[in-house]
Amino acid sequence: MSYSVIGADLGQAADYTAIVVVEPQTLPVIRTDTIYGDRITRLRPVFRLPDGTETFKHPPVVYAVPHVARLNLGTRYTEVVEELKRVRARVPCSTLAVDATGVGRAVIDLIVGAGLSCTAITITGGDEVTSKGSEYRVPKRDLVGCAQVLFQNRRLNISRKLPLSEVLFRELLNFKVKIDTRTAHDSYGAWREGVHDDLVLALCIALWVAERSSCVPVEIATGEPDYWDSPPAWDAPRRREPEW
Repeated sequence: MSYSVIGADLGQAADYTAIVVVEPQTLPVIRTDTIYGDRITRLRPVFRLPDGTETFKHPPVVYAVPHVARLNLGTRYTEVVEELKRVRARVPCSTLAVDATGVGRAVIDLIVGAGLSCTAITITGGDEVTSKGSEYRVPKRDLVGCAQVLFQNRRLNISRKLPLSEVLFRELLNFKVKIDTRTAHDSYGAWREGVHDDLVLALCIALWVAERSSCVPVEIATGEPDYWDSPPAWDAPRRREPEW
C-alpha cells in the first residue's frame, strides 16, 4: 500500500492556509520470489506493469494530486487543525507535513496536541538539510527543485478537474528563482507583489517528504555474506580454503 503525504502551508494574517495531498502511483506487487543462495536468501518483489507484463524493477514513482484546498484568510489555527483532522480522516494511510517556518512551535504543538503526528518543515535559505526527530530544516531550493524535477519529468499529475487546479498551475508558473548579484544566493517566490504561493509551497513540501519516504517494496536479503562473492578487506578474517 502506498502512503500519501498531506502538505500544509500554514497562513498568517495576510496569507492563506493551503493543503495539498500527493499520492504515489505505485505498481501492484503480484508476488514475492524467493531466491536461494549458498548463504543468502533473497526476497524479491515482482510488479505488474500496466500492460500486464511482470518486472523486478519498479519505474520512478509518479505522483497524483487528488486534493487541493485553500482556507479563508484569517482562519483561526484551531479551525485549521480541525480541517487537517478531516483531511487526515479521509486519507488514513498518510503522512502530515507542515510548514513551521513562520508560525512557530506553538502551532505545531497545537497540531500534535490534537492527536495528529506530523513532520515539521522549517524552510531555510541555507544549503544543507538538517533534522532532529520529526523536525527538518530544509533549504527552499531543495523543496522547489524537487517539484520542478518531478514536473519536468512528467512524474506529477494534477487533474484540471480539481477546484483550485488552475490557481495551482498559475502559482507554479509565477514561482521564479531570484539571484542576489551581490551574494550569489538564490531565493524563490512569486515574481510580483500580491501573488500568493501557498498552494505551491504546500505541494513542494508534500512532494519532498514523499520522495524521501520509501513507498516501493524493495528486495530483502537474509543470511550471512559470502566472502567468495567479493574479496574481503585485508584486515578482515579470511575464509579458510576447504580441505579435500
